[in-house]
Amino acid sequence: MISLMLFTLTACGSEDPAEEISRALHIDVSAGEEISSSDTHGGFHGDGISCVALQFPNSQVADAIAANAAWTPLPLDETAQALAYGVTREDGGEVFSAGPYLTDDSGDPLLPGIANGFYRLIDRHSDAGDGQNLLERASLNVTLAVYDADSDTLYFCEMDT
Repeated sequence: MISLMLFTLTACGSEDPAEEISRALHIDVSAGEEISSSDTHGGFHGDGISCVALQFPNSQVADAIAANAAWTPLPLDETAQALAYGVTREDGGEVFSAGPYLTDDSGDPLLPGIANGFYRLIDRHSDAGDGQNLLERASLNVTLAVYDADSDTLYFCEMDT
């Protein structure tokens, strides 16, 4: 009975998305206003995709991101590109195609096209190693954060399989 009560209380005490994002990215995003959110995590293992968009009233978060070495200026590298939008390339006569992985229920990318900004890819897999060959794994536990400098919007997406 006590276990059931603790589980119920824990499930009801969900955390503010800005707090979770701030902790995951090591930057303060509390000034952001949530403009969209989706989450398909559920079931026994908690597999799914979540994506939260926060819009900021000024460039305060942009300055923090630009000063943080963990963030990379756009364009996305091939792995992040595959996660967000998909990638197709020909290599020695063979066609390689992957993604997009971060999609809604219709298979459409959750992230809009972003030309100017920064991104951060975090490999949260338990055996992450150096992050090489991330897309060749049987399961993915990744976070992709993309900051759109033109609209002062941060997109924070997580995928767990």
